[in-house]
Amino acid sequence: MNEYIIQIEHINKQFGKQKVLKDICVSFRLGGIYGIIGRNGSGKSVLFKCICGFIPVTNGKIIVHEKAIGKDISVPEKTGIIIETPGFLPNYSGYKNLEFLYCIKNYKNKKKITESMKMVGLNPEDKKPVGKYSLGMKQRLAIAQAIMEDQEILILDEPMNGLDNNGVEDMRKLFIKLKNQGKTILLASHNKEDIETLCDEVYKMDAGILTKIR
Repeated sequence: MNEYIIQIEHINKQFGKQKVLKDICVSFRLGGIYGIIGRNGSGKSVLFKCICGFIPVTNGKIIVHEKAIGKDISVPEKTGIIIETPGFLPNYSGYKNLEFLYCIKNYKNKKKITESMKMVGLNPEDKKPVGKYSLGMKQRLAIAQAIMEDQEILILDEPMNGLDNNGVEDMRKLFIKLKNQGKTILLASHNKEDIETLCDEVYKMDAGILTKIR
């Protein structure tokens, strides 16, 4: 088996004449936290969307679990994702929202929903509709959604958005715990402390060019 769970080979992405990603080559091993920093508009979110199969690359290749995205499979398997604010149903509870998503894939063990909510500090028995959640609670629910299927890869774009200091600390502990369980986590963050505290390797995205800095 290949030692790298994600391989990105000379990918470029253009929107019209605008080059957003420029000849990116990088590989990620199983069981690590990889940080990507960069200004808004630098290409971080576009890179994540390409890895997830949400948008096609202009050229190059992305391989996840030894399968080429857009060729062998349309989206990567065993991957939990936070890239944009999830479209939760505002009139239903957090548990009910996760249950809807969980059952789409015909999963039977609903205990995983309860476990994931508790892991992020939410009460699965709380009947409050998501529309009345604080921004921090919605972010915790988004993280619960990303982890509830026990995914091997987590792709997290600014997962600490909206969290207070306690919430940030809780999520840092959770991400380290998940890494120690063998998960691979790609993390984009503007928070220097998140990157320094959590990441095994750090990359900087600048005008579509990805450079390893640690």
